[in-house]
Amino acid sequence: MADADQAPTGALRGIRVADFSRVLAGPYATMMLADFGADVIKVESPAGDDTRHWSPPVDATGRATYFGGVNRNKRSVALDLADAAGLAEARRLAASADVVVENFRPGVMARFGLAYQDVRELNPGVVYCSITGFGAREGAALAGYDLLVQAVGGLMSITGDPGGDPSKVGVALVDVLTGQNAVAGILLALRERDRTGQGRLVEVNLLQSLLSALTNQASSTLATGTPPRRLGNQHPSIAPYAVFRAADRELVIAVGNDRQFAALAGVVGLPGLAGDARFLTNADRVAHRDELRETLERALAAASAGVWVDALTVAGVPAGLVNDVAEAIAFADALGLDVVAETREEDDGAAPHRSIANPIRLGGDGARYRTAPPALDAHRGADWLPRD
Repeated sequence: MADADQAPTGALRGIRVADFSRVLAGPYATMMLADFGADVIKVESPAGDDTRHWSPPVDATGRATYFGGVNRNKRSVALDLADAAGLAEARRLAASADVVVENFRPGVMARFGLAYQDVRELNPGVVYCSITGFGAREGAALAGYDLLVQAVGGLMSITGDPGGDPSKVGVALVDVLTGQNAVAGILLALRERDRTGQGRLVEVNLLQSLLSALTNQASSTLATGTPPRRLGNQHPSIAPYAVFRAADRELVIAVGNDRQFAALAGVVGLPGLAGDARFLTNADRVAHRDELRETLERALAAASAGVWVDALTVAGVPAGLVNDVAEAIAFADALGLDVVAETREEDDGAAPHRSIANPIRLGGDGARYRTAPPALDAHRGADWLPRD
């Protein structure tokens, strides 16, 4: 158990989170809360969170990097809910928490007497966040895997090259979006509790999180009755707004208005493009996107992508290299964004654990990175840290 002088600080200090979630959406949400001072006890099965075993890759300590990416600032206790003692301890933690987070299939927590109504009887002020794949009604029995939701939720239908195969996004984006929605719901319920003293059931699911995130693609479908098609890296409503090939590598050019297009035309040495009847307005450019692309790529072949990005940026045209992940981290670091967080293992002699920092800034009372992702059951018998 952590010492009292190690108590977290931040906007959520004093908030206790019993975290029964695993894999990504739930752990991502509880890490966001822990970064701002919530005291998160991660309740795992004796086998541990599935992502502990999703390797390679592993970090310098041999820990799976998947698990390490979403579990800093937490403590771990392993409880067998099929065992009377383990279940009693789980119920005690849930009954004494400000927030309970779980992402089991609907009905699982109820079998253990840990559903919202069970916990609420003992703890009327509890904010109980339930994360599912497809809700608790007709979709309750469906497995909530990110890839599956990307498919049935329409995202794969608009991702990939025209005429090519549907494609998933290169990260479990729906899980991350759902985790962010869970954080927002929890904070809304905590704010309401400040006024009423009563808790609330917060429900989020992967499918609705994805549909909400489809924004303009979903709204166009509702308005026209016609679902959008795959356009590769092009935008359905704006041009030129895509990936282009230069002499050495790809860059993105994201033109949002006629002024930017005129500036682009000047930079690439084709000022007449802005007056070409095919490209006068954005609607014209969208209608003739293929011709415009061919024209621009012929001009862009004269220099490297980096040269074009520098020139376009000076001219006020949004542009950037198509970076790999390592280049993206270095780019953000060069902008002074401090995107890498370092936490220490309990063994201070070990190398620090590195992960991506919390993206939310709250000035001087922002996120704090206290402890590395915990070893399984490293905090056996853990109880809550003292409140302020």
